[in-house]
This record gives sequence, C-alpha cells and structure tokens, in this order.
Amino acid sequence: MPKKILLVDDEPLMLKGLKYSLEQEGYETLTAMDGEEALSVFAANQVDLVLLDVMLPKMDGIQVCQRIREQSNVPIIMLTAKGEDMDKILGLEYGADDYMTKPFNVLEVKARIKSIFRRASQQPHTEEKKVVRVHDMEVNLVNRSVTLGGKDVRLTAKEFDLLQLFIQNRGKVFSREAMLETVWKYDYMGDARTVDVHIRRLREKIERIPSQPEFIFTKWGVGYYFTDKD
Repeated sequence: MPKKILLVDDEPLMLKGLKYSLEQEGYETLTAMDGEEALSVFAANQVDLVLLDVMLPKMDGIQVCQRIREQSNVPIIMLTAKGEDMDKILGLEYGADDYMTKPFNVLEVKARIKSIFRRASQQPHTEEKKVVRVHDMEVNLVNRSVTLGGKDVRLTAKEFDLLQLFIQNRGKVFSREAMLETVWKYDYMGDARTVDVHIRRLREKIERIPSQPEFIFTKWGVGYYFTDKD
C-alpha cells in the first residue's frame, strides 16, 4: 500500500508541482489550501506524513502542527518562505520533525521524505533487542512506542529516532553534527540548534526533572550522551 502524504500550501502551483512529483514517486497525496481544510482532511484520512506550509489562511501552519500533535505522532515537515530562524525553531517547538525553506529543490523534498519513511520502517534484527528497558522506561523498537512508569509517552518521529540512537549507544557522546548526519540522514543545511530543540523536547517528555536529567546528559562543548547509571 502506498504511503499517503498530506500536502498543505495556499499556492496552487506549488501544490500542483509537489503533488505531481510525489505521485511520480508512487506516493498517494491529499491536498489542502488552508489550515482548517488541512485539519479536516487529516481527520478523515490515515496520513503517513504531512508537508505543511507555515503561512496559511484561516489557521497558520504552527497552529495546525500543534493541533495534529495533540492527536498524532505522524511526521511533519514544515515549509516556510521566511528566512528567520525563529520561525523554523518555533515550528520545531510545536512538534514538527523538520523544516525546509522556500524555494527548495523537489529532489531534496523527496530525499527527506524517503529518509523519514526509511527510519520509521527499520526494525531490530534480533528478538532480544525489540524492547529495551532502562529503569522504569520501556522502549519498543518495533512499534516505536515508549512508556515511563507504565504510562505512554508520545514522541515525534525525530524524538524517537534520537532516543533510539542514544539507547543503542549508551555512554557514547554525540556531537550535534553527528546527530544531524545520523538521524536526519542528509546533508543538513540548517542550524545545529535544531538538535538542541529536539533534545529539550525529548527531555521534557522522559525526564522527571528536565534540568536534572536521569537519562540524557550534556557533555559541555561536545554534545549529548545517554546513560542508565543509578
């Protein structure tokens, strides 16, 4: 069954071009031209990924992203015509997995989408690695779910990818650049602060006191690492 992608943009030519290009790759596409329509289409369909413009009529992309995140962990790539870092970081704050600045090359869009789907489809090769337990946190690497103290923790696709990278490499310090290369899986043109935003969001979800972490630690001047020390 082909992956279903929701394209949200108020520029008809942009929407038409993306739709054509992605359908040529074998994806099924749905479209919306404003924020309210996007939420309506999303609610009525089983969507695998959302390509979401920031500037939209009726309801902007940040609001749409936030509303989707309240009910789903579907991967979201934000599209923005603005160059300000704040717009990009704000999108990530509300749960977007990635962002692209217009104008962009459609080949790069395809590459990023393929990267997200490839990461989501990867499964552990051995039975014993399907579920990882660290103290009272349980990470299922097959269905990509996390529980903490028996309660479900909702992570975005990129947050889960980061957590998986950490727990499979406990004690190893990863620089921001290494995490971008390993998790984002492409020649990232953005700012390494993207990693800091995702790490902060991940800590807020799995650490009881984010400022006093139990799992994800900072190696000042180098990067981040995961430890399960008592």
